[in-house]
Amino acid sequence: MGDIGKDINSRFSNNKVKALINIKYTANWLYSKEIEYFKPYGISPQQYNILRILRGAGKQLTVQTIKDRMIERAPNVTRLMDKLCAKSLIERVRCDHDRRVVYISISKNGLALLKKIDSVFDIDFIDKISEEEAEVLSNLLDKIR
Repeated sequence: MGDIGKDINSRFSNNKVKALINIKYTANWLYSKEIEYFKPYGISPQQYNILRILRGAGKQLTVQTIKDRMIERAPNVTRLMDKLCAKSLIERVRCDHDRRVVYISISKNGLALLKKIDSVFDIDFIDKISEEEAEVLSNLLDKIR
């Protein structure tokens, strides 16, 4: 079982500091796992998030709406979408009455990729905690925010 003190060879002044460091350390660890997981699909975790948002919406969304719904607020959303567009995973349509507004929708290729990812999506490390523990953890994280 992991121990943040041993993992980073450190002591903490109190349990709140230890918890904060542990959250940051674990978030980074999870992000590394995500990068590794999505690499074979040729997308980043942020791009996966954009595709999920579009699939969940079931309709085209503005770039700003997608930015607002992202888990990780990425300042480079336009660049992320450029890459998704180049891979034919999303489609862009300019608004007829306001050329500054761009609508984004998920393409058939994007839906197919998500279906492929969903069919093998495996987060076995989360199986180390029970449903009840997951609920407590989620509630504690909500409380912090």
